[in-house]
Amino acid sequence: MNPLRKKRLIIILAILVGVGAAVGLALSALQQNINLFYTPTQIANGEAPQDTRIRAGGMVEKGSLQRSGDSLDVKFIVTDFKESVTISYRGILPDLFREGQGIVALGKLNADGVVVADEVLAKHDEKYMPPEVTKALKDSGQSAPTPAKEG
Repeated sequence: MNPLRKKRLIIILAILVGVGAAVGLALSALQQNINLFYTPTQIANGEAPQDTRIRAGGMVEKGSLQRSGDSLDVKFIVTDFKESVTISYRGILPDLFREGQGIVALGKLNADGVVVADEVLAKHDEKYMPPEVTKALKDSGQSAPTPAKEG
């Protein structure tokens, strides 16, 4: 083989290896940062992966909020009106967190079927509901509850 051709072949192979490594690293980073949304029905059916960060959301069941007296631990139940899932959270809940309203929790599903959340997102005004929650409620045949007017 001609030395010039051999040198060009080595350069092309090195470029291909470099591009392949860069694409592989980028895909790996993206895979680790994806947080898929799961409804309580999907979680109850076993579709949500365990020990992987997910987003779970729905309506907070009225009367389900349990606060620990001596720490910031809270537990509450989220439903899509077909199934329910318990969410455990340690921290201060958002000011707009209310029972009977839509939320999205980011965390990991444990072996007991409880979502251990490290972040809870609540709606930001009376008419807004997270798009995933709205779609999940629509898919389950329910409509979003109308907010009660405070006066």
